[in-house]
Amino acid sequence: MATTAGSVGIRNESGSSGRAWYLSGARLAVVAVVVVAAAMLTWRLYQGAFAWKYGMDATAPEFDRYWMNLMYVNLGVILTGWVVTWGGLWLTRDRHLDRLTAHDELRRYINLVLWIFVYAFVVYFAGSFFAEGDASWHQTVVRDTSFTPSHIVLFYGTMPFYVMFGVGTLIYATTRLPRFAERVNVPLLVGVVGPFLILPNLGYNEWGHAFWLMEEWFTAPLHWGFVVLGWSLLALGGVLVTIVTHMRDVMARMPNDA
Repeated sequence: MATTAGSVGIRNESGSSGRAWYLSGARLAVVAVVVVAAAMLTWRLYQGAFAWKYGMDATAPEFDRYWMNLMYVNLGVILTGWVVTWGGLWLTRDRHLDRLTAHDELRRYINLVLWIFVYAFVVYFAGSFFAEGDASWHQTVVRDTSFTPSHIVLFYGTMPFYVMFGVGTLIYATTRLPRFAERVNVPLLVGVVGPFLILPNLGYNEWGHAFWLMEEWFTAPLHWGFVVLGWSLLALGGVLVTIVTHMRDVMARMPNDA
């Protein structure tokens, strides 16, 4: 996605050949979806293979070998992805949005929709399979540490992973599209910042679990932050309405676009 955003940001694309010129980012979006699906499947299979065998005792050397090392790999790879993706989007930003043609602007709106799709795709896995799996794990196995087989995949894997695409979506919109660059789009900001704030909320959650046993009462107030911040993703529906409105205006200009 970072490569797509960069190429879209600095090239005049209205002269590109091919009938589907407006789908220039679709190929990389498909690649991103395949990579995300492969990562989610790998994490889930890893949990199935080693969680019960080596994930029950945090003091055992096998726990370090199979789980703490996985956490370090997760954080290393994903944080590198943050730097590469966000840095690439910023360094290749369009510094001449006033010269943007209608064809290029329409293409970028479609690419923004693809960014949102990939972002929501990652959040879906994080908030369904792995978040609910974490709840069932802790209701079944009383944890002896904040680092568990479910936490290491959910908190230090899938959640930082979707943050990469969420912030990337925000950077792409504000550096490639005039209507998003000239003013803050509140729905987009809420849809990105809300799920991002789940990461600091994890610290509060772990602090609470250190004092109260909340494993079998998942609807406890301690967990309400996850629900409110997670549901903020619904603000992306407003972003899509905004995009459709702007695309209609752009298409009205296209017959007169030089």
